[in-house]
Amino acid sequence: MEPQFKATLTGTEGPVEGIIKHVTYGNTKKAYQFDSLDDTLHLVIAPDEHGQWHKVAGTEPYLFGWVDEMAEQITKLHA
Repeated sequence: MEPQFKATLTGTEGPVEGIIKHVTYGNTKKAYQFDSLDDTLHLVIAPDEHGQWHKVAGTEPYLFGWVDEMAEQITKLHA
């Protein structure tokens, strides 16, 4: 299992601090979950067959840009 790491997403009222960790979601082994430190935001993303990242679960509402922000931080971790 990969380690979890600190992450920040850009919220409408400022940064949202949290932790990203690798999770298994359904049949998707390459999924990642963001949990905010204040427990108000949970977001799970996974890539599709073309490598494009998508939200597969989480709280509503959410900002579409968070998927890209998470994917960028995950990619940097594996670079």
